[in-house]
Amino acid sequence: MQTKLIPILAISTLFAANADAAAFSFSTGDSDYRIATGAQAGGTSKEIESADDFVLTQHTHLNQATFTGLLANGATLGDIANVNVEIYRVFGKDSVNPPSGRVPTRVNSPSDVAFLGRESASNSLSYSVTLLNGNASAANSVINGIHPLPDQTTGGEGAVSGQEVRFDINFNDAISLAADHYFFVPQVELKNGNFLWLSAAKPIVGGSGPFTPDLQSWIRDENLDPDWLRIGTDIVGGTTFNQAFSVSGVSAVPLPGATWLFLSGMLGVMGLGKRRKAAA
Repeated sequence: MQTKLIPILAISTLFAANADAAAFSFSTGDSDYRIATGAQAGGTSKEIESADDFVLTQHTHLNQATFTGLLANGATLGDIANVNVEIYRVFGKDSVNPPSGRVPTRVNSPSDVAFLGRESASNSLSYSVTLLNGNASAANSVINGIHPLPDQTTGGEGAVSGQEVRFDINFNDAISLAADHYFFVPQVELKNGNFLWLSAAKPIVGGSGPFTPDLQSWIRDENLDPDWLRIGTDIVGGTTFNQAFSVSGVSAVPLPGATWLFLSGMLGVMGLGKRRKAAA
C-alpha cells in the first residue's frame, strides 16, 4: 500500500500544478433607473422574484456577487433582515413541460424552480450594504402589477423613489456551476417597505459587454408561480430590460491533452486502471 502512495501523491501534485484557474467576472454595468422591480423574500411583504441572465462557457466557482436597488416605501438599512441569492436554469430545465399557458410565453424564461441558492440566514452567504444615494428615483416600477393572461400588460406602476443601495455578496459556500445559461435571482427580506431591483442598460453598456443571447429580465410573485412574465415585453410593453448585478469567481481551465495522456499512462503502469475496470 505504501509503495503506491508516492506515485499517487506525485500524480496529484502534477494535476494540481497543471490544473489552472482563470478569474471570471460578469457585470451588466451601472443602474440606468428606467425601472425598479420587486425582489423581496416575503417577511412583511409578499414574495417577488426578478431574474436576469448570465452565461458560463466553462465550469465556474462563483465566490462574489453584487446587485443594486432601492429601499422603497419607507424601508431603511435597519429594515434588512435577510438576503438570498438563487440560481435558476433556463426553461424547460427543472420545469413541468408543457407549461400552464397562463403567460404569453415561457421560451427563454427562468425554470419553474431554483437550481440552487444561498442565504444569509443559513450563513451560506455574507453581505455588506453600501448607501449610494439617499434619494434616488426610477422612472417606472413593478411591484403589485404581476398578472397572468389576459391582464399582464399594465404599463408598470409609475415612478418610485427610495434609498439606492448596493449589496456586496460573498458566497461562504461557493456556487459551483457547469457551463450553461443561468438566471441570477436576488431577494431581500425587509421588516418594512419594499426592496426593488434597479434596471441596467440593454444592450449592456459599461459592464462586461454584450453576450449572445442576452435575455431580458423576468418577474413573478406568489400568485404567478411557477410561471414568469417578461418585465419589458409582457408587463411594460414595447421595451426590454437588464438588471444591475455582477457575479465573479474562478473558472476551471481543462488540463492539456498531453497531461491527461501522461496521467492515464501512469495509472496503467500502477495497475489502477485495470482494478477500476474490474470493479465496474
